[in-house]
Amino acid sequence: MINSYLRQDGRKGIRNVVVVAYLVECGHHVARKIAQPFEDREEHDVHVIGFPGCFPNAYADRMMRALTTHPNVGAALLVSLGCESFDGQGLKAHVQASGRPGELMIIQRDGGTRSTVEAGRAWVEEALTTLQGTPRVDMKPNELVVGTICGGSDATSGLTANPAMGRAFDMLVDLGAACIFEETGELIGCEQYMADRAVTPELGQAIVDSVAKAHRHYHTLGHASISVGNAFGGLTTIEEKSMGAYAKSGSAPISGLLKPGDIPPKGGLYLLDMVPDGDVRFGFPSINDTEEIGELIACGAHVVMFSTGRGSVVGSAISPVIKVCANPETFELLWDDMDIDAGRILQGEASLEEVGKEIRNNVLAVAQGTLTNSEDLGHQEFCMKYKRFEPIGPECLPA
Repeated sequence: MINSYLRQDGRKGIRNVVVVAYLVECGHHVARKIAQPFEDREEHDVHVIGFPGCFPNAYADRMMRALTTHPNVGAALLVSLGCESFDGQGLKAHVQASGRPGELMIIQRDGGTRSTVEAGRAWVEEALTTLQGTPRVDMKPNELVVGTICGGSDATSGLTANPAMGRAFDMLVDLGAACIFEETGELIGCEQYMADRAVTPELGQAIVDSVAKAHRHYHTLGHASISVGNAFGGLTTIEEKSMGAYAKSGSAPISGLLKPGDIPPKGGLYLLDMVPDGDVRFGFPSINDTEEIGELIACGAHVVMFSTGRGSVVGSAISPVIKVCANPETFELLWDDMDIDAGRILQGEASLEEVGKEIRNNVLAVAQGTLTNSEDLGHQEFCMKYKRFEPIGPECLPA
């Protein structure tokens, strides 16, 4: 049983975070300065997130509403310049309607940088004191939402870390947890395998269509979702990378297809479609792994599993990130950033099943309060850019 934080909206979190959220890049510095005095706290409980754009964007509004009322978030301070198009008052009302303390600082109204930073710090200090009284309640594993992503992949990723995380997903689904995998742009060629696992034919077709959309997007851009680092690590084609990415999903039936901000209605395995809808207008679908982690968290992920072969040190604001290292040489170099050494599979020191159980147990331990290495090191990366999505259809979440 997990000792969780009960929110007034009835949701349960595994962390008790105050977010300081800037609503335009012009407020980023002030938000960062507000959070700065709290960086060295052992609890690591003040996190900065934000949207840099000034032009209004429905995706950004939906993401910020989901993130500022995430179960791991207990309070939200919003930082506005004052002339951007983001609906700060609407976001503040949304936060407060969830029962969380929420406030909006407007730099142009509140006297500029120094006075806004001073007032913001005082508000955060008061919010942290308030959150000390958050009720603690039991949370069952079937109430967990777990995301998975791979980044900095190499030729070992699809052999060790990704399939081991797939095993862990199967075990977590068996416990009733909701598990979300993503990266449709790195699943090109695997769409029929996923469709065959869908719980209805209509969902299977929606999965095929989502991957076809990703293929059109990348074809228009003139490249696939593969980097120079992937090639140096031994991945020579997108097909190789796709099969490795697919291994993260495990073998459970696929219960639904989500888009950023959609919450799984129950336990099971879900695919997150992170490629924008409509014409290609925003460049690369997700500019880095950090953006995709944020989208998983916006779907309610309490914790995210992250596999890497070349090595990635990023963590995330709001939800802890568990690093599963695929390559034993990488683990030896970056051991302080990694949580699980899946490279032992290559060395014959552990089986996929054993590492899968280790990952599952680590997820449950982190949910209980154990810090991940990225948390302990203070990693709180966050990134969000412009995107556009249409709502999912009824076939995406079959009853």
